[in-house]
Amino acid sequence: MPNRLAGSRSPYLLQHADNPVDWWEWGPEAFAEAAERDVPVLVSTGYAACHWCHVMAHESFEDPETAARMNASFVCVKVDREERPDVDAVHMSATTALTGQGGWPMTTFTTPAGEIFFAGTYFPPIPHPQVPSFRQVLDAVAEAWRERREEVLGSSARIARALGEAAAPAGSAPGPAELERAVEALAAEEDRVHGGFGGAPKFPPSMVCEFLLRHAARTGSEVAAGLAARTLTAMARSGTADQVGGGFARYAVDAGWVVPHFEKMLYDNALLARAYLHSHRATGDAEHRRVAEQTCDFLLADLRTPQGAFAASLDADTVVVGADGRPRALEGATYVWTPAQLLELLGLDDGPWAVQLLGVTEAGTFEHGTSTARMARALEPAEVPRWLRVRERLAAARADRPQPARDDKVVLAWNGLAIAALAEAGALLERPDLLLAATAAARFLVSVHRVDGRWRRVSRDGLVGAPAAALEDLADLAEGLLALHAATGERRWSDLAREIGEEVLAEFTDADGRLVDVASGAVDEALSAARGGDGRPADPSDGATPSGPSAACGVLLALGALTGEARFRDAAVTGLGPSGAIAAQAPRFAGWGLAVAEALADGPREVAVVGPAGDAEAAALHRTALAGTAPGLVVARGVPGEEVPQLLAQRGLVGGRAAAYVCRGQVCEVPTTSVRELAAAVGARG
Repeated sequence: MPNRLAGSRSPYLLQHADNPVDWWEWGPEAFAEAAERDVPVLVSTGYAACHWCHVMAHESFEDPETAARMNASFVCVKVDREERPDVDAVHMSATTALTGQGGWPMTTFTTPAGEIFFAGTYFPPIPHPQVPSFRQVLDAVAEAWRERREEVLGSSARIARALGEAAAPAGSAPGPAELERAVEALAAEEDRVHGGFGGAPKFPPSMVCEFLLRHAARTGSEVAAGLAARTLTAMARSGTADQVGGGFARYAVDAGWVVPHFEKMLYDNALLARAYLHSHRATGDAEHRRVAEQTCDFLLADLRTPQGAFAASLDADTVVVGADGRPRALEGATYVWTPAQLLELLGLDDGPWAVQLLGVTEAGTFEHGTSTARMARALEPAEVPRWLRVRERLAAARADRPQPARDDKVVLAWNGLAIAALAEAGALLERPDLLLAATAAARFLVSVHRVDGRWRRVSRDGLVGAPAAALEDLADLAEGLLALHAATGERRWSDLAREIGEEVLAEFTDADGRLVDVASGAVDEALSAARGGDGRPADPSDGATPSGPSAACGVLLALGALTGEARFRDAAVTGLGPSGAIAAQAPRFAGWGLAVAEALADGPREVAVVGPAGDAEAAALHRTALAGTAPGLVVARGVPGEEVPQLLAQRGLVGGRAAAYVCRGQVCEVPTTSVRELAAAVGARG
């Protein structure tokens, strides 16, 4: 019979609804049950698109004997890390501290109060060298709780103290000298053979590329421009890029970007679409434009929900039926090819060309003689129509294969990132459909994710879930709304972004002005116990997505420019301190914080375009402003006499013509009616 998870709205939790494990969702009821039974809590954290989460579920959670041991000795709690980033952050900090590494699936054990005393990631069903089996872990933890309780409680108290003391590092906002040193450090870490930074596994450094593009725009640095261009080009031609369907996989398992981990996440693709768009804006690179556009098309084709928002992810695995008639999950089965398949599908005219172009070999680059599709070289301009024709035929053939499952939950933060990418791409690439998609998603979030004036993190099928929004949710949503306002000139989006900024200052700052990830009214008692009494984690490091604090700093800085209110800017400067401390040690983990610091160093530049609605000259000035490469450029579009936002106040026509007003660092230039002069002022290509 289904367990308690059958009533969940999370696709990840629903994947475990038929396990013989007596799962609970995270909440006070589970910890009360543990206290009543006097047993520890086993917390298993993962997400729907995670391949190894599925593996551990099949090996252990679906096994009746293993489940019986879990049920007898623990209260077992399943956590969707995408719904509860606060739980994930605290438990991941403990796991990393105890084991030296983190990842999912994550397995932690706590006292009935929520204090963590043991942690790990994937545990196999049978012991491996230096890795115990999951059953061995269960038996050892249960025995320690029964026979060595004081030792366990002492361990949990030490971990809680350590987590409580591990506050965000102190520092100051990175200035020009620190930004230059960050570029130098990144240059030293570049993989000059394959592109990107570091070795395997390789994750897409979208936010680092954003920083590098902004640094190059502000300083003219050829080093920064080269780092960004080489990294983006390497990823564009790699196996992590879905050459047929568009979009990107989560990461490559190898240093050469050949074999991806095939899950496709909304946040990766939103951030990468924007990075490629900004690279094209700065350089005119046609390949980067094509990748940006195809990534946006992927969002609309594969992740858009019936309600107009965007789903969280596509699974890494595809369920296929084997020769024995039994279904089994295979990673990458939807995406890989053999030479024979390409030749049969495309014939002798295009088949051999496609085999060579996509790096599909007889030996294979993946499993069972199959290959991932890569671009072995740059396309010549004359080849583009041929490739688009071949790509269309490959996509049609691939559509007949079994498809990966989709996690349909809508995450507020990630949809904010998608809105920002689609709004900018719609305006810059003259794609009204992308701009309409961004607007539809924003309307959905506003109508569904705000309940009684409070934002919620997730929804599914148009119904909102219980978890409260975290700082990253509000900040990324506001980022998207500001981009939507810049693209459309609609005041409602800037007004709402300002409301969110006010909420960030009121609810997500502590007594020292530090930005924290959880609102003051949403403290979780079990997490508070795990952190030694501090239940409001604040992680400023930028990982797969911008951290809540660094994302908030970007929004607050932009709001300061739009409103003219120094308190927003001051909060951003203070909030960037931890990013500065991280960047001094490991700039790859401060990408968005560094990008925001570039905007701060540049002013940021502000542009108010004023002209009658529908006026051709005003439209040309508006397009030019949006094409500017100045870091963190803030654009407002209005009609004469409009007073809100403050950037538009008391600004009108010049000589009866539409005009642009450019300011930088509280100093304004003479208004201009010239597209050429505006382009020079904002760094737009001629």
